[in-house]
Parts: sequence; C-alpha cells; structure tokens
Amino acid sequence: MSRGRAHVYGDNVDTDVIIPARYLGSTRAEELSEHCMEDIDSNFTSRVNKGDIIIAGSNFGCGSSREHAPMAIKASGISCVIAESYSRIFFRNSFNIGLPIFICPEAAEYAKTGDQISVDFERGIIKNETRDQVYEAQPLPVFMMDMIKKGGLMAKIEAEKGESE
Repeated sequence: MSRGRAHVYGDNVDTDVIIPARYLGSTRAEELSEHCMEDIDSNFTSRVNKGDIIIAGSNFGCGSSREHAPMAIKASGISCVIAESYSRIFFRNSFNIGLPIFICPEAAEYAKTGDQISVDFERGIIKNETRDQVYEAQPLPVFMMDMIKKGGLMAKIEAEKGESE
C-alpha cells in the first residue's frame, strides 16, 4: 500500500528526460535521483516526498533501455508509477529494480498534480482521494510482489540463494 501526492506528466515521457544522458556516468541511485525528471520538471526533486506517485499518459519510459531511469525514480522517493501504458523495456526494468508500476488509463486521464493518491498494490485499487474517484488496475502477481518487497530481481535472487545455502 502506498499513499502520496501525484506528479502528473503526459505521453511519451522518455528515459532521457527521466534521467538525462549527461548523468549516466553514475550508477549510484542517490546521485541519479538528484537529477530525476529535471529536463521535464526542473522542480521535481524539490517537490517530491517519500511515497509520492508519478502518473503519466501513454508510452512512459520510451527511449533507451537503461535501468537508470526507474532507478532514479525509485531513489527520488516515488513509491510507484501509474500510466496509461509503458515502453516494454521500462516495464521490465522497473520490476527488476523493485519499482512497482501499474497500467491504469483512467487514473492517467483524471489525476492532476498534487492530488492525494493511494494504491493497494496487491488488489490493484487506485484511489484519487482528492477527486473521490476509484480506479482498478491489474493487481501485482504474488511473485512480482515478492520481488518488489525484496528490492528487485537481483535482491530476490540473492535472498533465495542465501536461503538455500
């Protein structure tokens, strides 16, 4: 479960505006988070609070296949992303690093920046508390929730490896 303020963006938000290429020399999540969204929203890092939620239109995360983009989003304090649709590689990379994402066109259509949003990850229920609206997204499967809770694919593999030794 997550609850936070919405940061709303439009269609085709590509990985180059999520984390500009000039910062790709670093793989440190904290450093990347300092520059998250700066080319599309220069005040993003000063406004975002732990638990906030990004909501966007179609094709979120298009562009290059770098994991830096979901890593920067997660490290900035964003608890999940809700969009109308995603680039396929961004979708996979998000789960790989432990960033929950949901497909929900209705939330993307009606949410405004600053709205209070709550998300039940396991049931796929998204509530826009500001507008008194409820939307349904696909709930996260058990194995994906486990991966999210452990911090991503590699963390899950390491945890399972340690359990089997």
